[in-house]
Amino acid sequence: MRFLHTSDWHLGRIFHGLHMTDDQAIVLEELIALVKESNVDAVLIAGDIYDRAVPPTQAVTLLDEVLRRLVQEAGKNVIMIAGNHDNADRLGFGQSLLSQNKLYITGPVSPSTQPVVLYDTYGPVYFAPLTYGEPLAASELLRQPLKTHEDVVRWQISNQLRQIPDTARKVALAHVFLTGAQESPDSERPLAIGGATTVGIDCFAPFNYAALGHLHACQNGSSKVRYSGSLLKYSFNEVQQSKGVHIVDMAADGSITVETVQLKPCRELACLRGSFSELVSKPQPELYDCYLQVTLTDEQPILDAKYRLEQVYPNILHLEYARLHSGNDADTAAVNHKKLGTAELFEAFFTQVNNRQLTDSEKSLLSDIINSEVQTERQA
Repeated sequence: MRFLHTSDWHLGRIFHGLHMTDDQAIVLEELIALVKESNVDAVLIAGDIYDRAVPPTQAVTLLDEVLRRLVQEAGKNVIMIAGNHDNADRLGFGQSLLSQNKLYITGPVSPSTQPVVLYDTYGPVYFAPLTYGEPLAASELLRQPLKTHEDVVRWQISNQLRQIPDTARKVALAHVFLTGAQESPDSERPLAIGGATTVGIDCFAPFNYAALGHLHACQNGSSKVRYSGSLLKYSFNEVQQSKGVHIVDMAADGSITVETVQLKPCRELACLRGSFSELVSKPQPELYDCYLQVTLTDEQPILDAKYRLEQVYPNILHLEYARLHSGNDADTAAVNHKKLGTAELFEAFFTQVNNRQLTDSEKSLLSDIINSEVQTERQA
């Protein structure tokens, strides 16, 4: 059995104001070509198909076209589960009908979920779809005392294994945060605020391979428990990451070999740092086509900095000043804004932006302006 493992497409993603649907369509075209060339039997998509519960129309249209080409045009089986960004009920619409046409979608956690069985020369391979489920909702639905994400995963595994022969070859699809795995800050939405969200790798011991989703970095829990990582880089913290898919070959005895194939995006992400004058006078042509985060080291704000830099680097998505993000200066330390009066709040803002305190005359002027506004409001 030969299959391709991917996850975390996040269709409909908006990244620093940029709608990424066109970029996603380009890299998915590359994925479709890879599926055809590599002669896989199935494509596994381990959750976070969409970026949000109610995706934009363009994202739905893109997914529809990609699935049509994978199933009808390429003739491949597609097995897909919901992630924490997806609305499981919406994603799972029509799943019983679609499963008759090589498209196997698992929406919400359900006691009626069955393994997907595909056949090769050596017999059946059972694919266990361990879809994402909130512990509270799953506990109420299943009438089971499920308090953690691991509880939900273990219950689903138990439910699946009851339907699979002990000696059969088995593959799990799961959308989980594996204990000890590496997160990508600012890219992955936490599975929960508080509570136990991680899942132990021993959960997947019964399987010959576990195709995981949720974490955006391509990484391994073990040789047979792997994250494919996200389709594209969705955070500037992911600049150094490579994005791609796993192609897995499973032998008659269930042993596997894995090949990781990188995907080439339309534009790379890159970070650029320096003073405004340096960046303008010493351009880097290799970054012209990249989506950029620019960090200026100037002490004072530069007028129209982003617009002027865009004449050199046309794809700047984010611009910031290093001194406002260093976190070392006591004057720029975080404050509890709710406890500040109007004058104190403005003074804190002024200090952060201008890197100096208000003078006595400026404080007096500020006080006069605030008092005048208060009097005007009272008389209104």
